[in-house]
Amino acid sequence: MSTRLAAVRARIDEAAIRAGRSPTAVRLVAVSKTKPPEVIREAYAAGQRDFGENYVQEMAQKAALLADLAELRFHFIGALQRNKARQAASVASVIHTVDREELATELDRRAGALGRTLDVLLEVNVGGEASKAGCAPEAVPALLEAARRAEHLRVVGLMAIPPYLEDPEAVRPYFARLRALRDTLEAPALLPELSMGMSHDFHVAIEEGATIVRVGTAIFGAR
Repeated sequence: MSTRLAAVRARIDEAAIRAGRSPTAVRLVAVSKTKPPEVIREAYAAGQRDFGENYVQEMAQKAALLADLAELRFHFIGALQRNKARQAASVASVIHTVDREELATELDRRAGALGRTLDVLLEVNVGGEASKAGCAPEAVPALLEAARRAEHLRVVGLMAIPPYLEDPEAVRPYFARLRALRDTLEAPALLPELSMGMSHDFHVAIEEGATIVRVGTAIFGAR
């Protein structure tokens, strides 16, 4: 585990330096969905603190079993239904997949009831794929405005899952599109996070401005 994590972190550092960026500007989220709590504990012992989960119930169960790990942070990166908002808001440190105003409103209500301010990212369907969640790029300004009206949400950036293409270079335009969209909405300092890039293409995402990369297979192996 420590060897795989070190290899991924080295690739992150190399990509950041190639792009003229500081390696500390990129956060690694280890995608631990379907993996047992013991594997997360092993990665935590190797220095990893941020973990990505796709299913609310699974995330909650793992959080309960790993409650002794004081610095553990769960990022929710799956499609989120409104009826799961309460549990997600109670467990996740960051929710990456806010893609509609109704969900933002529900998360705001649930976070308020918990006395929390919840960090969220707006998910954008940069590839226009019917099979994927995320709001259309042209709908992001209205969603951002609505989410910013929420008293208990802090909108920290944008997230995307581009089409899967074997050649990482072929994915580059989608990463560039998300960064360009952010830059037209806000100065980067006001909307700093770009969550994009996975195991096979995260180096390209970093070159295009990713601040969060979501890596599973390269750390934990195939599911």
